[in-house]
Amino acid sequence: MRILLTGASGFIGTHVSTALLAEGFQLACTTRRAPPHARNGEGQRVRLIEADFARDTAKAAWLPRLDGIDVVINCVGIIAEHGTQTFAALHTQTPRALFAACAESEVQLVIQLSALGADEGAVSPYHLSKKAADDFLAGLPLRAVIVQPSLVYGDDGESARLFRMLASLPVYPRFGRAPQPVQPVHVDDLSDLIVALVRGAGALGGQKTRRVPVVGPQALPFAAYLAALRAAMGLGRLRVVPLPRWLMPPVLLLARLLGFAMPDRATVGMLERGNTADAGLTRRLLGRAPRPVAQFICDARGAAVRAQLDWLLPVLRLSIAIVWIATAIVSSGIYPVEDSYDLLERSGVPTDWAPPLLAGACLFDLLLGMATLALHPPWRRWLWPLQAALIVFYTVWIAVFLPEFLWHPYGPLTKNLPMLAALWLLYQLEEHPWNT
Repeated sequence: MRILLTGASGFIGTHVSTALLAEGFQLACTTRRAPPHARNGEGQRVRLIEADFARDTAKAAWLPRLDGIDVVINCVGIIAEHGTQTFAALHTQTPRALFAACAESEVQLVIQLSALGADEGAVSPYHLSKKAADDFLAGLPLRAVIVQPSLVYGDDGESARLFRMLASLPVYPRFGRAPQPVQPVHVDDLSDLIVALVRGAGALGGQKTRRVPVVGPQALPFAAYLAALRAAMGLGRLRVVPLPRWLMPPVLLLARLLGFAMPDRATVGMLERGNTADAGLTRRLLGRAPRPVAQFICDARGAAVRAQLDWLLPVLRLSIAIVWIATAIVSSGIYPVEDSYDLLERSGVPTDWAPPLLAGACLFDLLLGMATLALHPPWRRWLWPLQAALIVFYTVWIAVFLPEFLWHPYGPLTKNLPMLAALWLLYQLEEHPWNT
């Protein structure tokens, strides 16, 4: 059986392709970059097809790609729009073109990965765009399964990373009083269920199209989900701080401006609507019960460290930015300027150079602090060695010309050592995917 899999390099698509290859299927993957299988000995059963859901919105673009294809699985999806990656193009227009081409080809089955909540009550742009494609598919003369998972957990998933970070916070800020019910399902269970659908596990019955909710074994409030993740990471009890709903916009905006990964208002709105369903069909298709949240995390210590780094590193970046900005403000006039000139002259700076040198140093420190707040990877990585070099220069210069500061009881120079260590830590961890 030959399968066309779209979104094969994405979070869910990668797991689905792994499960399909393990079952011996041949895959044609539409992706902008090669999936891991093509580099790990599975290339003989994986054919790569160049495709871009942001631009391939015409049926004619898909008809030649369906030659010899028996099953189409659409796993393309985004949680937020970026540039040309829009809900309209990726969730609605291009899937419609793909499905229309399937109706004119010899495709026997289409599996559309949608989302629980993409129904008549949908209000968010995410759900509405998914629903538009689902409804179009349901109206075509095709055998189709519209798979609608609740929150999908996987160690490599961006949403799971966000939820682990929230679960690891010293306190979790909960906005409003809505219970936010969810029913998380593990990505491996979702992948196994899709394999079962491909193998024809009776999901359609006598129906041409069927919507299949895919959920975990238990519905629970979102805060309880975070509490279960926290317990699985070995971090103890989740402390929840209730906040009024009206505080959510400014708090989320401030958190994002400071570099903290936080859910946006649309995501919170989808949570408040609820995300649950009967788990009976999921159990029947899997032939077993889906795994509970308590079994989601295998490496508890590793997950806890990564989760805590996701909020500790922004705190570290913020503290370093404050040091530079505060230094610039204090040196520009709060600390007596004449005393600053005297220190510069004692360190060998000519008298006429002291004013412009102090002004330039203040401006440079201010720019470093603002850049630390404003820049994002990969542009931020050059900041850490630049700041470290400047601190080393300041330290050596002062130690040579003003050695009394080496023995000062407040340790103005020795305190540069932990600052350098923090910059080295940021430079090293900036390379890792959980901080980019």
